[in-house]
Amino acid sequence: MSIDTALRDHVRRLLAWEDAHAGFEAAVKDLSPAHRGLAPDRLPYSPWQLLEHLRITQHDILDFCVNADYQEMEWPREYWPSSPQPPSAEAWDGSIRQFLDDREKLQALAADTSVDLAAKIPHGTGQTYLRELLLVADHSSYHVGQLVLVRRLLGDWS
Repeated sequence: MSIDTALRDHVRRLLAWEDAHAGFEAAVKDLSPAHRGLAPDRLPYSPWQLLEHLRITQHDILDFCVNADYQEMEWPREYWPSSPQPPSAEAWDGSIRQFLDDREKLQALAADTSVDLAAKIPHGTGQTYLRELLLVADHSSYHVGQLVLVRRLLGDWS
């Protein structure tokens, strides 16, 4: 196996890694609708806010990687939902679906041998595709861990 093939496979798998900790699917599975909009005492985010932040940020990075007309979003306002409550059960489910769909697209990008992972993104300011893929994996891992912690504090994790 070439180093390029091995690297692409590891990055693709890293985006959904569950080898050392709970993954995204486990973190959102069976979360009680009653807890989705609650933030534990002294913590700033509800599960909904963490889920949406994960979805929005991952989508933004995917968009940056593949869209030559990418428009930078305003930090932090456009990266976090204003309400701790999801607007509906459908919004919760839709956010999960889009996160998973965008993650698959990022995995496909990592596996695409026509994309030089070390190349700078043409419309960026020096970022490479590999940097952005690793950034998504790191960011997702961090906030999935927070989501698990919030669930534990809400008594919604076994």
